[in-house]
Parts: sequence; structure tokens; C-alpha cells
Amino acid sequence: MNLNNLKKIFIIAEIGNNHEGSLKRAKKLIMAAKKTGVDAVKFQTFIPDLFVSPLESKRYEKLKKFQLSFDDFEKLSIFSKKNKIIFFSTPLDWKSANFLNKIQKIFKIASSDCNFYPLIKQIANFNKSILLSTGMTDLKTIKKSKKIILRVWKKNNNISKKLIIMHCVSSYPVLDKEANLLAIKTLKDNFKDCVIGYSDHTLGNASALAAVALGAKVIEKHFTIDKNFSNFRDHKLSADPIEMKSLVNNIRKLEILMGDGKKILQKSEKKSSNYMRRGMVSKKNINAGDRIKNSDIKWIRVSNDIKINSEKKYLYKKVNRNIKKEQALIKKNFKNIN
Repeated sequence: MNLNNLKKIFIIAEIGNNHEGSLKRAKKLIMAAKKTGVDAVKFQTFIPDLFVSPLESKRYEKLKKFQLSFDDFEKLSIFSKKNKIIFFSTPLDWKSANFLNKIQKIFKIASSDCNFYPLIKQIANFNKSILLSTGMTDLKTIKKSKKIILRVWKKNNNISKKLIIMHCVSSYPVLDKEANLLAIKTLKDNFKDCVIGYSDHTLGNASALAAVALGAKVIEKHFTIDKNFSNFRDHKLSADPIEMKSLVNNIRKLEILMGDGKKILQKSEKKSSNYMRRGMVSKKNINAGDRIKNSDIKWIRVSNDIKINSEKKYLYKKVNRNIKKEQALIKKNFKNIN
């Protein structure tokens, strides 16, 4: 799928760390996500010592427990390719970024790093599609990050790529009153040369579907096989396979419902418009040779070929045959009128 010219909504199952350090479980999550119809699976790749301080012992030990090796991620990349689903992972340190550059074509910059400009610059130099998550961020910061990315791409003569800016609220889960989905419109207005997406941390699917209706072209939703798998926070706020399948199906339906935005007569309307629009009907018997006056006609819903707003062409013209009361007038009733 070309992220620079999306033909349909790009849907990502954010597996993140829901594998909890198990390669086997990560593969199960990929296969479960594949069955829901998503376009891609996404993980997080990190070296704990380059991400958090060992002095934060509880956080550090959890990350050590959840860490997959570079070799594991390479296996997951190959496994995903074999099963025809796009794989990528968010690097949370510079070593992980360099490694991932060897095995993926898409990068995501986490909300926590959307102002970590050295890492942003490093990833931009890979000249690959970038999703920039914008939790905890204002427009000024997003503009600066975008400027850095585009400057690097320009220097590298990488002018074909588009930046994907993801609206996101970094709470887990996000309260409905803080989802702020209208920010998607704000991002569209301020970054017209970028693709706008949505990284969803709310419970349920309503927010992601509304985001699509507001114009988001990329949707990311946390994914788990079992919301009660463990006490790890992310399972509870993730979509399970049933929810994710429902989300994918409803997004695909929304794409059809949204159409192309052109305000035109639809195919199904052409037939109905013939009898639903008002047409010219006689109020009395009219003889051949008589000239039609306003007082001779009325406008009601009728199936004929003389519709309202075209009456000037026919008023005070002679009819070429007898017209009975309540009969619809048609173009052939008039002489020398095309």
C-alpha cells in the first residue's frame, strides 16, 4: 500500500507490547490481527537502558520483561511478510531505529518523542514514510518536527514522500470528553500537504469511526487477543479480535458511504428524479392550436419531460394536439420546440 497516495483508509493494529516479551505470543497476535482485515501490525522496539533509567526500577524491570530482541523482530518481519500483512515497529532509541531501518518500510515516531529532534532527524534520513504521533503536543511543536523532516527529505532529494500526522491524546484510556476529534480538522487545515490520521486510545470504536468521517486517512487502534490476559494496562484499552473486525468492516462501509464528496446527481437518483420532480400538468381540457397560459397549468409530481424552471420555453406556445384535464404535458405537445 502506498502511504503517499492512499486509495483506502490504512488500518493499523497496534500490538505494541501486548506480546509481553513472548515471540510466540507476538506471532499469535499477528495472525489474529490478519484475520480481522487490518492492513498492518505495529510493535515497539527498544533497549531499556537507552529509554528509561534503571533507577526507575519498576518501570525498567517491566520493560526488560517485555523486550523482544532484534533477532525476534526480524523473525516477526519475515513472518508478517509471509502472511501478507505489513509489519513495522516504533523505535524508542537510536540503536533500535538503525536496526528497524533494515527490516521495514514505514516508521512511526511516538508521541513521547515528537519533540525529540535528534531521533526525528535520524529517522527522516532513512527516507521512508513517517507517521508522526502528536499526543501531548501543540501546533507549534508539530510544525517544528515537520520542518525538520521535510528539510532532511529535501536535502536527500526525497520529494516523493508525504508525512502522516496522527492526532493522538496520550491518556490510557482517553476519556470521551478529552478525545478532541475536531483536532483532526485543525490538523487538516494547518497541514494541507500532509496525510492526517488518528491514533485511538479510547474505549470502543466510536472515536475511530468518527475520525474517518472527519477525514482521517490512517487509523491506529491498540490490539489484543484477550482484554483480561494480564494486569498490563494496554490489554484493557485494546480492541479484541471481534472489536477489531467490527472496526475494519465499519470503516470499509464508511468509505463507501462517504463517496468522493462531489455534489452530483447519483445514478439511483436519475430514475427517481423523473417522477419526484414537479412537472407541467393541464388544469383543464386544452384544444390543439391553443396557446398555453399560466392559468391553464399546475406543477405537481409527475413523470414527464417538462420540469419546473423550464416553463418560459413553453408558455404562450401552441399545442399540436388535444390535452385532457390532468394530463401531463410533454415536449412533443408543442410545435417547433426542441
